[in-house]
Amino acid sequence: MPDLLSRSSLSTAGVLLLSILAIEFGGYYMLKIVRGRAPVTEFQHDFARAGHAHAGVLVTLALVCQLFVDAANMSGISEQIARNGVPFAAILMSAGFFFSSMGKGATKPNGFIALIYAGTASLALGVAFLGYGLITA
Repeated sequence: MPDLLSRSSLSTAGVLLLSILAIEFGGYYMLKIVRGRAPVTEFQHDFARAGHAHAGVLVTLALVCQLFVDAANMSGISEQIARNGVPFAAILMSAGFFFSSMGKGATKPNGFIALIYAGTASLALGVAFLGYGLITA
């Protein structure tokens, strides 16, 4: 019986599943914010919420993408971009929301906001390469 998933998909999915532990920690932090046990500004609250949501949604999408990369039988650089674009986006965008709102009493983003834009580019490249790979498979 052939393997259902490639070795790359198995290892990437394993890391993605383990990353959910960090997302859970972010959920705990969100509970502290909502319950008033972590003093933050409204801006920091909004960015923490966005960072947590992007992490969860993008990790879930990244898991699904692993299956599609295998289904499209991609190889080379296009496979790497399709396989890793969404996971990198999850890291970059979430980090951008959290790091750009750090600091006591912050009311606007700092320079780390660039990570959100980098994550957006990574997401766009990953889904574009994967979509093209699926259409041409």
